[in-house]
Amino acid sequence: MKLVDLSVKYPVSTTVGVFFVVLFGALSLMEIPVQLTPDITRPEITVTTVWPGASPQEVEREIVDEQEEYVKSVEGLVRLTSESFDSLGRVNLEFAVGVDIDAALLKVSTKLDQVPAYPVDADRPIIVSASENAQAIAWIVLRPLNEAAPEIPTLRNFAEDVIQPRLERVEGIAKINVYGGREEEMQVVFDEMAVAARRLTIREISRALAEGNRNISAGTFDEGKRRYIARTQGEYLAPEDAERVVVKYLDGSPIRVKDVAESRYGFKKRESTVRNQGAETLAINAIRQAGSNVLQVMAGLKEAIRDLNETVLSDMGIELEQVYDETDYIVSAIGLVEQNLVVGGSLAILVLLVFLRSLPPTLIVSLAIPISIVGTFIMMLLFGRTLNVISLAGCAFAAGMVVDNSIVVLDNIYRHAQMGESRREAALTGTKEVWGAILASTLTTVAVFLPIIFVEEEAGQLFRDIAIAISFSVV
Repeated sequence: MKLVDLSVKYPVSTTVGVFFVVLFGALSLMEIPVQLTPDITRPEITVTTVWPGASPQEVEREIVDEQEEYVKSVEGLVRLTSESFDSLGRVNLEFAVGVDIDAALLKVSTKLDQVPAYPVDADRPIIVSASENAQAIAWIVLRPLNEAAPEIPTLRNFAEDVIQPRLERVEGIAKINVYGGREEEMQVVFDEMAVAARRLTIREISRALAEGNRNISAGTFDEGKRRYIARTQGEYLAPEDAERVVVKYLDGSPIRVKDVAESRYGFKKRESTVRNQGAETLAINAIRQAGSNVLQVMAGLKEAIRDLNETVLSDMGIELEQVYDETDYIVSAIGLVEQNLVVGGSLAILVLLVFLRSLPPTLIVSLAIPISIVGTFIMMLLFGRTLNVISLAGCAFAAGMVVDNSIVVLDNIYRHAQMGESRREAALTGTKEVWGAILASTLTTVAVFLPIIFVEEEAGQLFRDIAIAISFSVV
């Protein structure tokens, strides 16, 4: 066989080739995403739209139905579901296995831009590459460092404006959610007697406030060689701005909001409370993007937390404390499988030593284990797989299988050496005699596991890693 002749004739080149396999396998290992189990769910995109004060029926009719009409034609979409709540609508899009999530995000965003119009006071849709029910990889709470620190529940807006954007900039983070606390708002508190005395209605005052709280373009005008853009500034920046709004004229005299109400800063009605160790606090969770390396994402998240604690939060007398870390369990589970892999390989080497009763041939055969397993990481990276307990279990299974071919070849070479042939002749003749049987044995193993790689459903996703690990290890 040509491969056998070349391998024996050019031992240095063969050794360099093996080193390349090990080198690129080690580099691939550094790039493979790490997680507990393979992704066995389809890629999902969630579109969330907030419309303050709207009922679920209004949200569904004015927002959700319109969005569904356009996003239902996105390529690769297999399932479309929606939920309508008080002041909020959510559309969840589930895509086929293997769909590029970044391309799907772009397509969904393009489709949403085609929606003709949204209600005036509705927020723009928020698109994230994760399901609302996705498992959080970390939970973080905000706690005071001293008695002079501000009350944590009043820092909801600060957390959303400062902490949330900083954590969402971490590579691999799909979404950061903030729970608990009280959101600030500008409140207008009416004096019922004053409203009744001036023959006003709450609807009139509300309409006047809504119409006045906006900036409107007033066009452009030319002055010499310059063109200026004119805008009317009406947005309320302080409670006094809202109090100066004219509701209507009565007998030629203006009735302003301050005549019938008081404007002030306050907090929205509390909808939920988050407590940590008995004290009310703010809770923040992090959801990672599908396919990202959870260990790298967690390292970046911890770096962002440390950066916030040492800068803006330190000056305020508060800090972020991580109370849940998914990577602790992942590292423990993967460490256990790695330990089993090492123990299994060591036992295989020990059995070889007992039967071969010679250290040099045992070491030669044992080299097949690390070379084959490390080389498998190249194929796992090319196939876009992750390093998890399933793929490592496949490597552990393969540890005992990859030495079989080496034992057969070495035994036949040893037999020819005992017959008086030189090392070179024994290596050539001994390998050529059994290479066909070795190839047949390898192909039968591959024939069992390789078809699993092409199964697209959940079962295929779950067992694909173990099939790749075993198939390419023995090859």
